[in-house]
Amino acid sequence: QVQLVESGGGLVQPGGSLRLSCAASGSIFSINAMGWYRQAPGKQRELVAAITSGGSTNYADSVKGRFTISRDNAKNTVYLQMNSLKPEDTAVYYCNAVVTIATMQIVRYWGQGTQVTVSS
Repeated sequence: QVQLVESGGGLVQPGGSLRLSCAASGSIFSINAMGWYRQAPGKQRELVAAITSGGSTNYADSVKGRFTISRDNAKNTVYLQMNSLKPEDTAVYYCNAVVTIATMQIVRYWGQGTQVTVSS
């Protein structure tokens, strides 16, 4: 099994910054794409940002220029640096990883979610 453990959420004022981290552990052969999704109350879960094992990135239009996704392959960890936060960024943020596990199956895993609240 593979576990994704997130950290870094919290309460921040508009215009502030937060950095989310997500560390993967367990029976990992390799990690393909990693990403962050978010879900606000009453809304569907949406992709925020994703990064491949080679470092190619993809962002939602709403966060381009404000959020930066990065990963440390040696630590099996993905980060999301969030700057210029807005109230509409308030949501539960979920880490996601597409993992080739020890049996060579490719499985998608989710973290437990971390709350980000942007409010004055």
